[in-house]
Amino acid sequence: MLTVLVVGALGQTEPAVLAAPSIEVLHAAGLESAVETLGRNRRIDAVLLWAGKENEEIAAAIRDDNPAPPPIFAPGPAIPPSIRPLPPGSLSDSLDRLVSEIS
Repeated sequence: MLTVLVVGALGQTEPAVLAAPSIEVLHAAGLESAVETLGRNRRIDAVLLWAGKENEEIAAAIRDDNPAPPPIFAPGPAIPPSIRPLPPGSLSDSLDRLVSEIS
């Protein structure tokens, strides 16, 4: 079983996620929630940033709090080097790609 933390923007409505039964999806809304969730749950295998403009700030905060965080992914064409890029697509598509990358 893989555990993926999906981090959306604070106040953002979470899209429906269709994930394989072998994937547990946890959710966090914004920077503070992401850092707190990772701090409480060290079994997270990867982080999928789904917060748009906030992705880079959230990734930096995760790295500041944990010098060896799980791999951090985000979709889109303009991804900073500290985040692993995924092709643009739906949240479910991004989860499938992420799982392919870490499996």
